[in-house]
Amino acid sequence: MRDTIDAALKDALKTQDKRRISTLRLIRAAIQDRDIINRGAGKDPVSDEEILQILAKMVKQREESAKAFEEGNRLELAAQERGEIAIIRDFMPRQLGDEQLRQACEKIIAEVGGGGLRDMGKCMAALKDRYPGQMDFAKASGVVKALLQ
Repeated sequence: MRDTIDAALKDALKTQDKRRISTLRLIRAAIQDRDIINRGAGKDPVSDEEILQILAKMVKQREESAKAFEEGNRLELAAQERGEIAIIRDFMPRQLGDEQLRQACEKIIAEVGGGGLRDMGKCMAALKDRYPGQMDFAKASGVVKALLQ
């Protein structure tokens, strides 16, 4: 993942795509911050799975910001946030559709042996491990809750 991001940054620098350059630098900075935190805790550098989690968090932050900008009638800033989301999503796996999300939730519930709402935490932990960056976990939470009831 790091190599892919670095290569994309080099390409963006060559084409002088300012928005892409700044977004890719933000991604690299977030990864380096996590590396520093891991180093302080005696852990290994960030893995590809952790990079996907970082990217998913960045997308979520920008979605919230874009929504706030739209509510504040700052459409140019909302558009900028949505542009950054598109760039970040280029490095994430394709998102699961609604039907695929439901099937994944059903599969995890069967594997975990979920029998009620008390197993919700186990199911969500398994989903996050198996499908990092591939689904909206807030939406998945609702599906799992409905299936467990």
